[in-house]
Amino acid sequence: MDVLLRQLYQDRASEEETLAILLVEKEFLPLSVTDGFDVVIVLINHNQNISWEVKHYTLGERRVSFHSLSQAMMYQTLIVGNHRRLVDWLINGKIVFDRNEFLKDVKERIDSFPPGDRTKKMTIQFTKMLRRFEEGKSLFYNGHHFDAFSNMMHSLHHLARLSLITHGFYPEVTVWEQVKKIEPQTYKLYQELLKSEESLEKRIELLILATELAIHSKTVLGSQHFLSLLENSSEELFSVAELMSLPEVEDYYVDLELLIRHLVEKELIESTRVATKVEGIEKIFYRLKKK
Repeated sequence: MDVLLRQLYQDRASEEETLAILLVEKEFLPLSVTDGFDVVIVLINHNQNISWEVKHYTLGERRVSFHSLSQAMMYQTLIVGNHRRLVDWLINGKIVFDRNEFLKDVKERIDSFPPGDRTKKMTIQFTKMLRRFEEGKSLFYNGHHFDAFSNMMHSLHHLARLSLITHGFYPEVTVWEQVKKIEPQTYKLYQELLKSEESLEKRIELLILATELAIHSKTVLGSQHFLSLLENSSEELFSVAELMSLPEVEDYYVDLELLIRHLVEKELIESTRVATKVEGIEKIFYRLKKK
């Protein structure tokens, strides 16, 4: 069986664009997310025309999922965090080919979690937490308690990931096991919400209060990536369109308006009005609040 498995990837190892190949075998890594497959093969390459391609095979009774993804897609996924299973695969997978120690360097980058990666990832998680919190609170006050609870729990999950990143760890598949060791107070809140005998309404109220406190305490840290862009820019005033067009914010672009509004409310940035050609209509611009 191992011979058949090697035949799936060994020819690709000789291709110049192939950087690394690793195996994730469910038999040896039961906690890894493999979407029901017995083996996942991950191939990372230079080919920018194939961002992420998947093929399925059978080897006797074993089902194999073969993922080919570009180096650029891998790095984007590590920053955005929208495919946590990939982080798990990169950390726990068995390396079967590694050109010039490419994957070894990637693992070291995950372990060291460079400040640039960390700061951006914190802002991504903070904006997602803010989005879920605002939607959950709105649903709650309009009587949609089940949907509100779902959104608030998602907000808590983003808080957990933000906490891990703050401490220099990549959020993995078993996020709450990581949080239990690193930030027990957040874990305790999660546990209380799951085991509480209070009514759903009371649990949501508790979650709203706890999340509001967390957002307040983590605003500066969670917004650091965006605030540093304003601080280091040669421009002083920005329209919202100009801010949303910055390539550096692409990974949290969808929630940027909400983040800007939140930062104005917290008086970390300020808005100013500029007259347009039409009397009575003013355009809003934003800038970092002067200290």
